[in-house]
Amino acid sequence: MTGPLVPFREIVLKVHSRCDLACDHCYIYEHADQSWRTRPKAISDEAITWTALRLAEHAKNHALPSVSVILHGGEPLLAGPARLRRVCEELTRALDGIAELDLRIHTNGLQLSPRYLDLFAEFDLRVGISLDGDRDANDRHRRFADGRTSHPLVLRAVELLRQERYRHLYLGLLCTVDVANDPVAVYDALAELEPPRIDFLLPHATWDQPPARPDGSPTAYADWLLTVFDRWDSRGRTVPVRLFESVFSTLSGGPSLTESLGLAPTDLVVVETDGALEQVDSLKSAYEGAAATGFDVLRHSFDEVASHPGVRARQLGLASVGDTCRDCPVVRSCGGGLYTHRYRSPDGFDNTSVYCADLEALVRGIEHRIGGELVPLAVTEPGALLADDQDVTRMLSGTLTGELPDRLGDDAVAVWEDAWELLLALDESGDVLDRLWGHPYTRVWLADTLAAVREERPDAPALLHRLPARLAAALVRDGSGPEVRVPCDDGTLRLPAVGDLTLGATGAVSVLPDGDGFLVTARDRPALRIPLDPAEAARVPGWRAVRTIGGRDGVPALRLDDLDPYRDCYDTPAADRLGDDAVAVWDRLLADAWPLLLRAAPRQAAEAAGCLGTLTPLAGPPAGRVPGPRTTAAAAEPGYGGLGLPRPSSPEELAAGLLRGLRHGKLRALTRVGNVHAQDGQWRHPSPWHPEPVPFSVLLAEAYVRVGLAPLEPEGAQGADEALDVLDRAPEPTAAGHRLLAGLRAELDAYRRDGTDRNREERRDPATGEERRG
Repeated sequence: MTGPLVPFREIVLKVHSRCDLACDHCYIYEHADQSWRTRPKAISDEAITWTALRLAEHAKNHALPSVSVILHGGEPLLAGPARLRRVCEELTRALDGIAELDLRIHTNGLQLSPRYLDLFAEFDLRVGISLDGDRDANDRHRRFADGRTSHPLVLRAVELLRQERYRHLYLGLLCTVDVANDPVAVYDALAELEPPRIDFLLPHATWDQPPARPDGSPTAYADWLLTVFDRWDSRGRTVPVRLFESVFSTLSGGPSLTESLGLAPTDLVVVETDGALEQVDSLKSAYEGAAATGFDVLRHSFDEVASHPGVRARQLGLASVGDTCRDCPVVRSCGGGLYTHRYRSPDGFDNTSVYCADLEALVRGIEHRIGGELVPLAVTEPGALLADDQDVTRMLSGTLTGELPDRLGDDAVAVWEDAWELLLALDESGDVLDRLWGHPYTRVWLADTLAAVREERPDAPALLHRLPARLAAALVRDGSGPEVRVPCDDGTLRLPAVGDLTLGATGAVSVLPDGDGFLVTARDRPALRIPLDPAEAARVPGWRAVRTIGGRDGVPALRLDDLDPYRDCYDTPAADRLGDDAVAVWDRLLADAWPLLLRAAPRQAAEAAGCLGTLTPLAGPPAGRVPGPRTTAAAAEPGYGGLGLPRPSSPEELAAGLLRGLRHGKLRALTRVGNVHAQDGQWRHPSPWHPEPVPFSVLLAEAYVRVGLAPLEPEGAQGADEALDVLDRAPEPTAAGHRLLAGLRAELDAYRRDGTDRNREERRDPATGEERRG
């Protein structure tokens, strides 16, 4: 087994090994492993003490901020209040000052009383209760040994928990699914009790002992759960249901929220009443001794258990599932199902789940029902993408601000804090802050500054001091605002997206927006007004403006940024400052290229006009290739709306370069804000354009760019259908990713349809209107 050891963050502590019910679906008493018969009824004082010590040792060694301990059985309340108090006291004392302790208890509720709840309130021990629904559903399995119903007693326990003084201890309800029960009646009965959460659990089963399927349907459990989902959804989802929310999370690219689904490594260990350390309890459904490790708390540490081959097998994520599961499109959501449910003798756990068809139908059913609401607007609206991408930059600045007090002294952050206060005061001036966060190289600077602060680099204070200049530049571009003090330690005032001013002296200067220009005031020097008009500004000594190309005859205006110190963030180096003649060449090329782009790809041209604002000349890669952001850790991706290109040799080359760069930039932004795929690199996929399989992101990027470029380079789209088929069947795309792929396929179909219509129109006889043949 390879990979780092995963520490345990959840401990199931068996405080009593017997039960006062005789549920016929219980995996402890009714399934393959019968080791409960040889264990002491109640946990011993020695086992309690050693469990607390081992847990504290484990939490300290792994610097765990918190650990959960679930008191379990059998029926844990049969241990009695005195023993439960001892458990709580020992654990609380051992973890004090080491890690936060989250105490829980899972009970059938029959013994619950104010005496227990007052004890639990003292230790903030929260209570989960097993209840399978209404009386008919609950009585199907959860009865006393003599057949009497347990339902009224369980309802009494829940009502106790719902009282005001105990409600904060109410953890939720656990319901084992039985497809013979009415799913709507079950859900309604549970929801009526206002639980903080409902957990629906598939009954433990294996291929040797498969689950009951009364109608023979391979998706009976999915159908039952989806009926519950529809009821839950129609009632406003007022009660959290962990199973459904876990699927929501994985469909959005997030983690699983339950061990029964997803690829997250197990972080749970069981302590039996005799101190034996075991794997997850559900393994008792597989065979006698399946959960055993041979370790106990008296002689062994939790780290030794974490290294056990059985535990490690459930910590390997994707590597722990077989080939069939590994290549399944829903594996990120189902994770191959609960490990126990894969068991089949004699080949062990190297199988699909006995609920495989159910899990796939459940995930696909939920995505079909609500996939649209999991798709960010940015995936379908370019304007929303631009705003959301700016928010990513804004959040990065907030992260940096939050970390400064702990990493740098007051003097080093004073300039940042002054500028930050001014920025907050301007928060209602959306245009100003949009200019600040929307400049594509602001993100690159913030990422570099955050890295410098975290690495305690000596240049960190100087990088922090660039915030006032960027804020002043945004105000200047807005044409109004307060005066900003800007440090100029190297004697140059740099206003991103505006220009540079060589001062000839170091020290702070004041920048004051002044309509169509701004005033710069340095110590012992008169104020200098710099107009924004290029012709007038050219006469100001020491001033170099960021120039603009386009902006007339329907061509969008683009800043030709050859000054920003963070523009050099592409794989190809940025070009040096351009001469006026070179700028004129760029201007002419753009004027001629834009009509080509507008005619061939009008929708994409309109999108580019709305988002593309900054073009940085590069020193020049091979023609036809648009450099991507650097892959080094020191560099970040530029924000959406920025593009680096070498100077093209023709308008046609520039049109293709703009379109290619727009597609690359848009997909990068979608990946940042849209969560279009997850766990990239875990799989490799065949590509029509590469001899070897490639990661999902590589195949997606190539398909995305090739489809987008098809109006200018039709031959490049060959193989796109094949690539889209592979991408659609892959496990990586989220709900947003599937929406993106559907849009990409529609774009490809529209391009082909438009091309067919155009060809037909070109063959039409202008005199008769009829299509020429041949």
